[in-house]
Amino acid sequence: MNEIIRNIEAAQMKAEAPKFNVGDTVKVYGKIKEGNRERIQVFEGVVLKKQGGSSRETFTVRKTSGGIGVEKTWPLHSPNVEKVEVIRRGKVRRAKLNYLRQRVGKAAKVKELVK
Repeated sequence: MNEIIRNIEAAQMKAEAPKFNVGDTVKVYGKIKEGNRERIQVFEGVVLKKQGGSSRETFTVRKTSGGIGVEKTWPLHSPNVEKVEVIRRGKVRRAKLNYLRQRVGKAAKVKELVK
């Protein structure tokens, strides 16, 4: 049974999964279906967390829109996620950045990783 599930999940995974980490500022190009039309909407923000594994892997992106924090959780291998573009790399020391939810303005920024 376990082998059957593993084969089904492997078939659903993307060949080229985007490479990014927690703390990175990313642009997520998501497909949105409105009636019979389909369009791509961009959601840009900081990656708060990545969780799960294989085809169930998800990531949460947070941005502020009109002074209000907006978070969206995206499945990494979903066909509705067209692509994920990394704008800047973030320097963080933990796996989940939940503390950013209480921060406002400059305090909510993540330092840029310089290599």
